[in-house]
Amino acid sequence: MADVEMTPAAADNDWVRVTSDDGYSFLVRRKVANASETMRDMLDTAGNYAEAIARTCPVQQRGVIVEKLLEYMSFKSHYETVGPKDEVPVQEFMDRIPPEIVLELLLAADYQNM
Repeated sequence: MADVEMTPAAADNDWVRVTSDDGYSFLVRRKVANASETMRDMLDTAGNYAEAIARTCPVQQRGVIVEKLLEYMSFKSHYETVGPKDEVPVQEFMDRIPPEIVLELLLAADYQNM
């Protein structure tokens, strides 16, 4: 089966799987996964990485942390085109982060280069 070249718009709408250490699996659009530089590098087809071929990014974190990372990446991806006059509900997003995972989430986000 030959590799098919995708246009950038088609590639952004492609789905990828993000997995956690404890067995949780999340399907997200490639555009969302590209909010993380680490995942973007893993999924880069030019690098010929196993993750790019399988379209799967393993994240060495608990499922709750991966879920919040992906939630932030979706939030960031959704609001990156908002104009300066539009209000971004940052506080609403922050209210959904349980205080007991903040430090672990911060370390995971740093590793993901977000």
